[in-house]
Amino acid sequence: MLDPSSSEDSGGEIDEDTEVPKDSPKKLLTSSGQGGKHKRPPADQPQAESPSAGDEQKNEKERLQKEEAERKSKLQIYVFVLRCIAYPFNAKQPTDMARRQQKLNKQQLQVVKDHFLAFLNGETQIVADEAFCNAVRSYYEGFLNSERVSRMVQSGGCSACDFRDVFKKNIERRVRSLPEIDGLSKETVLSSWIAKYDAIYRGDEDLRRQPQRMHLSAVSELILSKEQLYEMFQLILGIKKFEHQLLYNACQLDNVDEQAAQIRRELDGRQQLAERVAKERKYPKFVSKDMEAMYIEELRSSVNLLMANLESLPVAKGGPDFKQKLKRSTMNNSFLDMGEETEFLSKSDVVLSFTLEIVIVEVQGLKSVAPNRIVYCTMEVEGGEKLQTDQAEASRPQWGTQGDFMTTHPLPMIKVKLFTESTGVLALEDKELGRVILNPTTNGPKQAELHKMVVSKNSQDSELKIKLAVRMDKPPNMKHSGYLYALGQRVWKRWKRRYLVLVQVSQYTFAMCSYRERKSEPHELMQLEGYTVDYSDPQPGLQGGRVFFSAVKEGDLVVFASDDEQDRMLWVQAIYRATGQSYKPVPPTQIQRQNCRGGNPQPDTPISLLSLDRSQRQGVEDLISAVPCRFDHAALFPMLQKQTLQHRMNDSFSCLGWFSPGQVFVLDEYCARYGVRGCHRHLSYLRDLMEYSENNTLVDPTLLHYSYAFCASHIHGNRPDGIGTVTEEEREQFEDIRSRLLSLLDNQIIHFRYCFPFGRPDGALKATLSLLERVLMKDITTPIPPEEMKKMVKKCLEKAALINYSQLTQYAQIEADAQAAPEKRLEDMMRLGELCIEVLQQNDEHHSEAFSWWPEMMAEHAETFLSLYTVDMDGALQVQPVDSWDSFPLFQLLNNFLRCDPHLCNGMFHKHLQDLFIPLVVRYIDLMESSIAQSIHRGFQQETWQSVNNGSATSEDLFWKLDALQMFVLDLHWPEPEFAKHLEQRLKLMASDMMEACVKRTKAAFDSKMQKASKATDFRVSLSVCTMFNMLMDAKKQCAKLCVLDSGQEQQYHSKIDVLIDDAFKDMISSMVTKFAGVLDGVLSKLSRYDEGTFFSSILSFTVKAAAKYVDVPKPGMDLADTYITFVRQNQDILRDRVNEEMYIEKLFDQWYTSSMKGVCAWLTDRLDLQLHMYQLKTLIKIVKKTYRDFRLQGVLDGTLNNKSYETVYNRLTVEEATMAVKAGGGLQGITMRDSDEEDG
Repeated sequence: MLDPSSSEDSGGEIDEDTEVPKDSPKKLLTSSGQGGKHKRPPADQPQAESPSAGDEQKNEKERLQKEEAERKSKLQIYVFVLRCIAYPFNAKQPTDMARRQQKLNKQQLQVVKDHFLAFLNGETQIVADEAFCNAVRSYYEGFLNSERVSRMVQSGGCSACDFRDVFKKNIERRVRSLPEIDGLSKETVLSSWIAKYDAIYRGDEDLRRQPQRMHLSAVSELILSKEQLYEMFQLILGIKKFEHQLLYNACQLDNVDEQAAQIRRELDGRQQLAERVAKERKYPKFVSKDMEAMYIEELRSSVNLLMANLESLPVAKGGPDFKQKLKRSTMNNSFLDMGEETEFLSKSDVVLSFTLEIVIVEVQGLKSVAPNRIVYCTMEVEGGEKLQTDQAEASRPQWGTQGDFMTTHPLPMIKVKLFTESTGVLALEDKELGRVILNPTTNGPKQAELHKMVVSKNSQDSELKIKLAVRMDKPPNMKHSGYLYALGQRVWKRWKRRYLVLVQVSQYTFAMCSYRERKSEPHELMQLEGYTVDYSDPQPGLQGGRVFFSAVKEGDLVVFASDDEQDRMLWVQAIYRATGQSYKPVPPTQIQRQNCRGGNPQPDTPISLLSLDRSQRQGVEDLISAVPCRFDHAALFPMLQKQTLQHRMNDSFSCLGWFSPGQVFVLDEYCARYGVRGCHRHLSYLRDLMEYSENNTLVDPTLLHYSYAFCASHIHGNRPDGIGTVTEEEREQFEDIRSRLLSLLDNQIIHFRYCFPFGRPDGALKATLSLLERVLMKDITTPIPPEEMKKMVKKCLEKAALINYSQLTQYAQIEADAQAAPEKRLEDMMRLGELCIEVLQQNDEHHSEAFSWWPEMMAEHAETFLSLYTVDMDGALQVQPVDSWDSFPLFQLLNNFLRCDPHLCNGMFHKHLQDLFIPLVVRYIDLMESSIAQSIHRGFQQETWQSVNNGSATSEDLFWKLDALQMFVLDLHWPEPEFAKHLEQRLKLMASDMMEACVKRTKAAFDSKMQKASKATDFRVSLSVCTMFNMLMDAKKQCAKLCVLDSGQEQQYHSKIDVLIDDAFKDMISSMVTKFAGVLDGVLSKLSRYDEGTFFSSILSFTVKAAAKYVDVPKPGMDLADTYITFVRQNQDILRDRVNEEMYIEKLFDQWYTSSMKGVCAWLTDRLDLQLHMYQLKTLIKIVKKTYRDFRLQGVLDGTLNNKSYETVYNRLTVEEATMAVKAGGGLQGITMRDSDEEDG
């Protein structure tokens, strides 16, 4: 046993805790009293100080007395808890409880924030894409920096697992909205993001670094050993280590038999208490008089159950399965209705099984055998098998061999023999050199000893000895054994020394058995039921035995005697535990010693207590000898449970009020063992949990529900195990708790965003609503009408809307200031609107599932919430300037959220929002229409027709404005279909009208340009004309987007403007071709001067011939042809480069070529009867051939190139060329209609 003086802090703490609190008040009171009686206060001292000093001393004394009483109560509770832990027989540590996660504190939350901020600032090595960074940023700003998360962490209900779940929920929504990527599944993205999250959360922590020893709070979720439970409840009740050591030793917690005996004494006390209550009729006050008899039956049945539980336990761990019998009450045979009359034990009921270990070490004094001879030993337990050691030489007969045997004889006989191998040929057996016979007991020495061996008469080995050890283990059901003198009236009728064994057959059945050697059954036995053991004086006339004790029963007296005082004390203690008697025997020597010191006799004081002084030892002995049934456990247990819950809520786990498995085990065992009523236990539990919950600590509503349902079923008489007694105190406490719980739940639902932030703990809000429904029930079976529940929840959510909005405006720091600038107020409304949307989205994401029974309730809550926002929004919009369009982003923000919510779309707030903005939208479109019309008019007046993008500056501005206006209205996503359709129709019609005006003004400008253009070969298509072409092409493209309705009236406006644009294109191309044809006509008219038979032709011919004699005259007609070819080519290049649409270029070239060929063909047709002049022929051949080739290079198709006009011209020019070659002789100087590339240009 541990000496308390060896404890680290025992001495100082004993003096401090026991002496100072007791002595100091006495000294203070004494000095005060003497001063009042014998001394007068000084003249200069106020008379009022003495009463105040006395009051202070009195208050201090009362405080110290209260603390001392509370400390004594805790010590007494700790004694009861120690016994529950040391020998449990009702409860086990549950293994199916949900594992609790480590909770986060403020410092850890800040560390996590720092880790995520470092990632966002790029200070980590974690590689991530933009989508993941955005998700982390949203998580950091919306969750980690939330004030509600800080509150949740402060309340102790938040774990790292909660943080991870919230992030996972956020990214699941984000990943679902991402587009599909080939070869990369969204599950892979999710798992990758979660892995990165874990890396960010851990930061630079080294996972391999683990503490060498986990703190007790860190292992509280595991199944704890007894030592860990002791340590836990020392912390819970504030018990010092040395106090635990004293109580542990004094209670003999390491002695299983003592603990079982203590339980039997406790149950006997509860039996007596039940009978006394029934006899004296001192019942608690019940709600019904009929429950008094039921109360007695409850007491009896609870004791019966405990006795049955105790009886069901094996005698000791690993012991055999013995026949079990229950002890019967001697006061009332009907108390235990488990059999008929008491059954007596027979000899066959007592079975003992022993394990024997025989270790042969060596033999000494062996002289009769030569040193090189082989010797060995055999060992056997009579009636069992024989074992042999290894062989050894006679010079060194040492073995160290162990033999294991099983026997049922309490006094077995062991034979050990020494042999040497026989060398004779005819020898059949080895020679025996010596033997020893032993009769071991369980109390015998365990170490090896020398034993003299018996040898033959003529042997030389007269001093032959063998060193061996015999260990005989005591079986679990053998509580004590030894030799005693015994004399009784029914058994052991002759005074003689016998070997007695105290055997435990079952938890309630013990027997004193006497055994003879080599016998497994007892010779005689005495069943100890009903006996009382005590020390006694020496009996005269009995020879043998020095110290005596006796066992007494009605009609029987058994006297025992031992030769040793210590042996007698051990025997009395063992029998005292077995009999279950309430009286504890006191050794005569201890009585004398205590009487000499003036103390009261106390039984069985541990040696370690003797080192304490009398008052300290008295206090310890009072604690351990206290009778549990005399205590008010209805008052002690709530204290224990409250302290346990306080310890649990302060440990490192996010327990939410749930006890750890070890704590549940101890509390269950305490309640069962000391008769704490289940309803009282849960009422106390509910009271403690609600105190924590009212102080903003997270408590699992499922736990409240469980305890409340138990109490409700008990109070209403609908328990699963039948109707039980209900006291008036329990009913009053239940009604008080019910009203408090209603108020608490009402408050939690009103503050659901703050009591259950981000839906944490998971499912807690739904469980709270379920608990509210249970609390509202009038009894356990009649459900509450759905309308009543719905009405109450609706009322709570209305209050919640007001609180949420008030908290939001306070968070956003927005105050209703009528003097603030309109821009500032609108900006505040935008920010507040974003926060309102975020709140409603969070409600839908994290809390809507809890209200899934009434989906319309959350919609009404949102409408109420938005109605509060409406007041501020209307005020801000009313002060905005007329024709100010800065408020449209606010509409888009709110409408984009509302239209996607099936419950809020076209709801009250949504319709109000539309009514507010319909006039603004209409007014805005009217002004935009007028502005665009004016810009068209001014633009075309000042138009320079410089190319800008796909058109001119005016057209680009027009199309941009029309597109921006339509996109603006489209982005409004107007929710009301009729008005949305009206807006679309009006904008399409406006675009059609504006585009029509644009096309007409462009066509007019083109016609004006063409009229002013030159008709000679120096004509070049201007850039402004190309810009007009491009503008019409752009208009044609834009009208497909700006003028087409998506409804069934497809192309209602588009077909109209299309026709207009196509007609304009036709007119412009025709006008352009006409202009080109006019230039060709000018060239041909110049060639007409050389017509055969004209005066001008003859003059020209004579002049050329005359001039050719003196100078080198250039080839006639080449300048004209080259000028025209240059005109064609340059205009082709201009059109090809400046006009954007290929289709219209090809159409223009087709018509231009066709017109040119037709013009040449018509000119030749007019001269069918005339032969062409050489100059005419050469010019036409070059013009036709170059025109053909150039247009072919520009992409004109062969079908167009080789038309009838071209063939006619080709044939005519070929004939004229042949005629000219015959007539002129010299030919056309290399100009021919044949396909060749010899000529220039």
